[in-house]
Amino acid sequence: MSNRVYFGENLEVLRALPDASVELIYIDPPFNTGKVQARTRLRTTRAENGDRVGFQGQRYQTVRLGSLGYNDIFDDFLAFIEPRLLEAHRVLSAAGSLYFHIDYREAHYCKVLLDSIFGRACFLNEIIWAYDYGARTRRKWPPKHDTIFWYVKDPLRYTFNYDAIERIPYMAPGLVGPEKAARGKIPTDTWWHTIVPTNSGERTGYPTQKPLGILRRIVAASSNPGETVLDFFAGSGTTGAACLELGRRFVLVDNNPQALAVMTERFKGVTDIEWIIDTPEAMDR
Repeated sequence: MSNRVYFGENLEVLRALPDASVELIYIDPPFNTGKVQARTRLRTTRAENGDRVGFQGQRYQTVRLGSLGYNDIFDDFLAFIEPRLLEAHRVLSAAGSLYFHIDYREAHYCKVLLDSIFGRACFLNEIIWAYDYGARTRRKWPPKHDTIFWYVKDPLRYTFNYDAIERIPYMAPGLVGPEKAARGKIPTDTWWHTIVPTNSGERTGYPTQKPLGILRRIVAASSNPGETVLDFFAGSGTTGAACLELGRRFVLVDNNPQALAVMTERFKGVTDIEWIIDTPEAMDR
């Protein structure tokens, strides 16, 4: 299977994929926040009378480059996601894994749904991705984590490349001795990792872009070189970028024209990608 990017309705694409044809699925579906998810892209340049003040009092002029966004509103999120998860279970290989990325609004309901589709014995981890960035409320504990559920097709036969996982520093290196501190540790089910910084070269401007470091960890641990990884809420294409780095094949699906534009720019120069558009008119959406 070649690398593929589908621009179209993901349920239709899933139904067309063969049984047991992918070894790993990662999805980051809309979180049903009840609002439009948007990200405005800005460029700042030094200007004596600029509208912003930066480091050491230097002034900068802001230029708005545009914005990307999509509606994240569902009357019944579970009714939307269930048929897609049923197809995901079908297309997973016998030793395959699903990583389902969601936030606190729908996580508990989705866990029950996933248990009913995969079976409770196939649930291996609830991974907490914790970050400390962005706006903070003063009315409750600021929500600064997402949940990633890890399910496998067969709890007795699945890929987990323990030795391929990058090590991270100990939080208290003085407690483990210099040898262990120098080697670092394997992450637990709580992952401390920043979001994509606004000044990062990794940043694409897509409103819900996830860090490449998170996807590298998942792809390295739960797939092998040459295997196929599926992401049917592809967004900015971070899953594909991780696959290109790690020697995996990928299938990406999204129906947002702004996502397609971001991925087209992100994968510029990559020749081994088949771009599949549902209709000629879709390019104008």
